[in-house]
Amino acid sequence: MSIRAVYTIWLRDVIRFFRERTRIAAMLGQPLLYLLVVGNGLAATLIMPGAPEGFNYVHFMFPGIIGMSVLFTSIYSAISIVWDREFGFLKEVLVAPVPRWSVAVGKAMGGTTASLVQCAVLLLLAPLIGIPLTFSTVLKLAGVLFLLAFALTSLGIAIASRIDTMEGFQIVMNFLIMPLFFLSGAMFPLHGVPGWMEVLMRLNPLTYGVDALRNIIYTDMPGAGHMVQFTLAQDLLVVAVMAALFAGAGALALSRRE
Repeated sequence: MSIRAVYTIWLRDVIRFFRERTRIAAMLGQPLLYLLVVGNGLAATLIMPGAPEGFNYVHFMFPGIIGMSVLFTSIYSAISIVWDREFGFLKEVLVAPVPRWSVAVGKAMGGTTASLVQCAVLLLLAPLIGIPLTFSTVLKLAGVLFLLAFALTSLGIAIASRIDTMEGFQIVMNFLIMPLFFLSGAMFPLHGVPGWMEVLMRLNPLTYGVDALRNIIYTDMPGAGHMVQFTLAQDLLVVAVMAALFAGAGALALSRRE
C-alpha cells in the first residue's frame, strides 16, 4: 500500500510537470541564460589561474549551472504542496489509509524526476562547450544528481508543509534560493574569498553537491584538480546525509499537518 501510494503521487506530479510546457521552458531558460550569456561574457574577461590549456570560465561554471537547475526545479516543485492544500487535494490524501511519509516520498520523487529531466537536457550541451562526457561519467553524475535533487525537494516539502499561502512560499524561497546558489561555489571557487564567506560556503550543503559534480566531470582532465575543493567521498557523504535529514524533515512536517 505504501509503495503504491508513493508511485501514484509520483506519477501524478510527473504527468502534471510534462503538461506544463511553459514551466519547463522557463526553468530551462534560466540556467541556459546564465551559462551562455553570463558564462561567455565573463569568460572573455576572466582568466582561471592554473587552469589547463583550453579550460575557461564556462567550463568551471558548467557544473554550477547544473546545480542551479537542480536547486530551482527541486525547491519550486514543492510548491505543489501549497497548491494541493488550497484546492483540497492534500487533505484528501492525508486522510487516506496510507502512511504520511509515503506522501512526502512520492512528492520528493516527483520533484527529483523533474530535476533529472532538465539536467539531462543540460548534459546534452556539454560536448558543445568542449566538455566530453563518457557513459560511465553520465551514470555517476545521475547518481549524484538524484541524491541532490531528492534532498532539495525534501527541503522544499519541509518548508512548504509549514506555509499556508503561495505568496508566503515564494517569499521564503526567494530569500533562501539565491544565497544557496551564490554561496555554493557555482560562480566562483571557495578559495580566495573572505573568511566569513568561506565559512558560509562550507556550511552550505549545495556546495558539496556542486563540488561532487566537478569531481566527476573533471576527474580525467589533467591539471583541473585544483577546481575541486573536497574529495568525492567527502562530497557524497555530505549529500547523502543531507538527503536523509531533509527527507526525514519533510516526512515529519507532513505527518504533523492537520
